[in-house]
Amino acid sequence: MKFVLASYGSRGDVEHCVAVGRELVRRRHEVHIAITPDLVCFAEAAGLAAVAFGPDLQSFVDAVLNCWTNRRQIQDLAKLRREAWELHTQCWRELSTTLTSLAEEADLVCTGLYLEESAANVAEYHDIPLATLHHSPMRANGQLVPMRVNGQLIRTLPAPLMRSVTTVNEWVSWRTAKKKVEDAQRRELGLPKARGAAPRRITERGSLEIQAYDEVCFPGLAAEWSKWKGQRPFVGAPTMELTTDADEEVASWSAAGTPPIFFGFGSTPVESPADTLAMISAACAQLGERVLVCSGSSDFSHVPHFDHVKVVGAVNYAATFPACRAVVHHGGSGTTAMGLRAGVPTLVLWTFPDQSMWGAQIKRLKVGTARPFSSTTKESLVADLRWILAPQYVTRARELATRMTKPAASVAAAADLVEEKARLGRFG
Repeated sequence: MKFVLASYGSRGDVEHCVAVGRELVRRRHEVHIAITPDLVCFAEAAGLAAVAFGPDLQSFVDAVLNCWTNRRQIQDLAKLRREAWELHTQCWRELSTTLTSLAEEADLVCTGLYLEESAANVAEYHDIPLATLHHSPMRANGQLVPMRVNGQLIRTLPAPLMRSVTTVNEWVSWRTAKKKVEDAQRRELGLPKARGAAPRRITERGSLEIQAYDEVCFPGLAAEWSKWKGQRPFVGAPTMELTTDADEEVASWSAAGTPPIFFGFGSTPVESPADTLAMISAACAQLGERVLVCSGSSDFSHVPHFDHVKVVGAVNYAATFPACRAVVHHGGSGTTAMGLRAGVPTLVLWTFPDQSMWGAQIKRLKVGTARPFSSTTKESLVADLRWILAPQYVTRARELATRMTKPAASVAAAADLVEEKARLGRFG
């Protein structure tokens, strides 16, 4: 069968789709993917035929980061938001064009969370099934989720009110997209005007909405969504556990002393690598802890050296995290899953709202804590690390790890689901 995948974002955002695509290739299917320009080589290395769409990742990250973190005059913020929306529109339109061509004679379109609306319209145009991979719970739900405005915790809402808030948010987001870009896409595809929010239409069309995270991370969510009769299955995070050139060196360094605390920054560069490393070094020195820093997109090449700190570009989280005392990271869904699977406490230092959501869940599960990266200081870092290294957090993290889905099982389950959905669409 022919599968067409679409995913835009950072390495952590697209890895779920690439992992499932690689498994489908292993099962001898034809697989194509439309992906972030920066990650074409990553997808091709996994055996997928890859095509780029949208702006380069750093341009997009910078635009979104400016909107969320800057405190400027209203006119400046309006300009930043316009720039971010223009990039979003570019992504939407380029995905539509690219995917419309790729999906000719395809059996199924599978998309990541971002831009699923554009992919859904293309699947409707070709009259083929759609599968979505959600790395966090994005459909309206009534779970108790802390609400944040400008990074500040406002309150925890009762379930019925939370469900209403998320439903309204879906509708408002759709109305914005409808006016600015979706109506034009559907007109170009010869589809009738959309009526009703895109998430609702995706569900009502019978699309497969795979929850690419573990059910245990959101207690009560599976029961709330049970009315959809298997349409929103939980499979765990389909991560790939890829090895790196630094793995042996890191394993040797870790084994030569006490287990380190891991710090990782993902695809969002820190503003001052030197100041960040100095803060981490000082906090962990005060606690008598060794430190392993994964620089990600940040440049730590010209910062001072500290004897108890090792800096690497990238490591295999699956192999590294279990050898650490705790993990400190930005709160990306894939990194969070790997930390929970490793059975060690977590400190989330988040920048974006979706990362704050994972930080809130870490606190709710009592396996760690979280705070905005922008408000982190040496003193707060010392306090947070002391908090999560307490025996009760270590014990709960180990217990939760036993209930997490293994990566290979997650990948296989997701691939099984999309295969079955494609077969039903083809022969049902």
